[in-house]
Amino acid sequence: MGYPDQRFDVNLSILFTELPLLERPAAAAAAGFSAVELWWPWIETPTPGQAELDALKRALDDAGTQLVGLNFYAGRLPGPDRGALSVPGAESDRFRANVEVATAFAASVGCRALNALYGNRVEGTDPAAQDELALENLVLAARAAHGIGATLLIEALNAPESPHYPLVSAPAAIEVVDRVNAATGLGNAKFLLDLYHLSMNGEDLGQVITAYAAKTGHVQIADNPGRGAPGTGSLPLERLLDELAGAGYTGLVGLEYKPGDRPSAESFDWLPA
Repeated sequence: MGYPDQRFDVNLSILFTELPLLERPAAAAAAGFSAVELWWPWIETPTPGQAELDALKRALDDAGTQLVGLNFYAGRLPGPDRGALSVPGAESDRFRANVEVATAFAASVGCRALNALYGNRVEGTDPAAQDELALENLVLAARAAHGIGATLLIEALNAPESPHYPLVSAPAAIEVVDRVNAATGLGNAKFLLDLYHLSMNGEDLGQVITAYAAKTGHVQIADNPGRGAPGTGSLPLERLLDELAGAGYTGLVGLEYKPGDRPSAESFDWLPA
């Protein structure tokens, strides 16, 4: 048990960011990883040109890395935004325009998990109206993901860092997962269980694992406090991952932590060789 029994992938939107996007897959491969994930890499546009999409596919292929998770367009992330799909007007339109592009790209590289960040509450907008829009857009995304045999992931973030994001607990995210599955009948919406975010919310992580492992489609980790590599904080990550495995989770674990002041390649010293 412990870290040697886990299969890790590395998030190239938070690690190896000292390198240009197209150099990160090779850097991850050089560090020993064959699987990677990404936030939507083109912050400015939900619909990048085919040449940009082809260049990223080539970089992944040339490095021999498998893309295992991709965020739909989520606004300015990193930055003030936390998704676009519940934000009325132009952002919702951008999300919808992105659904086809993101799923087509995911299909082209064999990626089978797409993360749909919910979006912040908008001042002066009825939360119920935002939730209605969110469900419409999530149903659209779930159907598109189903069309390529993929899972739609719904993530809970943490309230201290994302105070305007409504899904700041595991039960809140699970409620949306259930609502999407009820609306589509497809059953391909799953929970993205991020141990860092849930710990920041003060949730009982063991209880969350027991309650929701069966509805979990992907797991991400960082230590707390600091969102650094395992061992830089006080979270018992090795034990928690063992508990997840014991509860039936067999998927990959995404490394979504900040490397600190050192190059990303030097931040994996906690991993068994």
